[in-house]
Amino acid sequence: MTNQKSKGKKSKKDRVPSVKPQKTTKEFQGSFGGTEVAYTATAATSIFEVNDKKAEFFYVAYTRDDVDPSDRPVLFCFNGGPGSSTVWLHLGLFGPKRMEFDDDGFKIGMQGRLIDNEHSILDVSDVVCVDAIGTGFSTTVKKKDEEDFHHFKHDVEAFSHFIVNYLNANGRWASPKYLAGESYGTLRGAGIANDLLVNHGVEFNGIVLISTILNYQTSAIGKKDWMVHPGNDLPFALYLPTYAATAWYHGLLSKRYQSMSLRDFLDEVEEFALGDYWLALARGDRLEDDVRKDMVSRVAGYTGLGEEYVDRYDLRIHILRFCKELLRDQRRTVGRIDSRYVGIGKVADGDNMEADPSLDATGAVATSALNTYLRDELGFEADKIYKIMSMKVNERWNYEDFKNRYVDTSEKMRELMSRSPGTKVLAANGYYDLATPHFATEYTFSHMGLDPELRPNVRMEYYEAGHMMYVHLPSLQRLAGHLREFVEETQ
Repeated sequence: MTNQKSKGKKSKKDRVPSVKPQKTTKEFQGSFGGTEVAYTATAATSIFEVNDKKAEFFYVAYTRDDVDPSDRPVLFCFNGGPGSSTVWLHLGLFGPKRMEFDDDGFKIGMQGRLIDNEHSILDVSDVVCVDAIGTGFSTTVKKKDEEDFHHFKHDVEAFSHFIVNYLNANGRWASPKYLAGESYGTLRGAGIANDLLVNHGVEFNGIVLISTILNYQTSAIGKKDWMVHPGNDLPFALYLPTYAATAWYHGLLSKRYQSMSLRDFLDEVEEFALGDYWLALARGDRLEDDVRKDMVSRVAGYTGLGEEYVDRYDLRIHILRFCKELLRDQRRTVGRIDSRYVGIGKVADGDNMEADPSLDATGAVATSALNTYLRDELGFEADKIYKIMSMKVNERWNYEDFKNRYVDTSEKMRELMSRSPGTKVLAANGYYDLATPHFATEYTFSHMGLDPELRPNVRMEYYEAGHMMYVHLPSLQRLAGHLREFVEETQ
């Protein structure tokens, strides 16, 4: 006689582990934007079910104490990757503490130190920093379920549920609401904002896009980062101004170009990029020899690359080839995330850099600073490792919603702005960002099909730094000012 399971009981195999949310709160005082603010920092996990799977989101929230929270602005922020935690926006821009760099954004010492962040916008808005599943301390109750959230649509749904749950639990439905994403977080943010409006009735006063990528057609992304999809010449034209800005920064151009302001120089390059250069790329193998020769000369003159090199690669320079080639004669490479940074590779030859010096200059700082802050200052203890960046998550990210087409949420952004015409957008762009170039962001918004009445709802700002422009003190100061204006003007 075989044993039978008791009716109504789950087997040990099917039983979901019992996990309780963690929460620590501490009260602090700080000066932000010239205003003294008493605030509470909450480090916690939020556990809820999405598509029959239990997600465990980790977040850190900062809420002002001396105001009525029901009508106080609240901003939700996250980074991207995919596979990145939100340490960058948390300890670089929005949190009350920030990672210490010198004024230009370069590393001081080996261990990451935190300093007071007077530029945080806690004087005008509460802030909630959220880590995606598989990053930071965010995970799933059943470990095997984690991979299901490494998926464009499921990730969006999970973030939407987190935000709705937070609004419910903290009485924030009447608050002016803001969303801020960086890099892939901007693509994620467009999806979340659209999903929350369409499926949950949540509207945002404002959406902040930091280092924007809404349409992968504009980016040199293929099977590998240094490849583009065959036949798609668009990234070469859109990256050219950032190549030019990088060469200008490193002083590699003619006296005429070096004597110009960066903005005046880029005006000339951008006109060329979507003018003569774009027409030349479009002609492909039919490009006349004399025109090709002129194009080689002009591309080389704007980018600091040799004419022979530009000609060898058929006028089409991939990102990582540019990073490797620009300072090859010095046996140095420039950063992709921020091309102001310079790194040392094992060999001078090749088409790829050994590592991104701009990530090397910030990653260890972030790891040390974040772990110290959470455990020593906020008192949040966890046995697991806080994952600053997970390449495993990045490599297995599922884009099945975009089969046989480019990954693109620009249409979701257009739909959102059309259905919620009160929603405003602030896009922050770094001139030295080779991951998400400013010219590609401009191109994306100018090709979204926004109604003319809605176009003024998009505000573009530019900074003389890279992808994480806030590590550069002058850019942080300007960006913080723009954020304050944005929140105050859109409430």
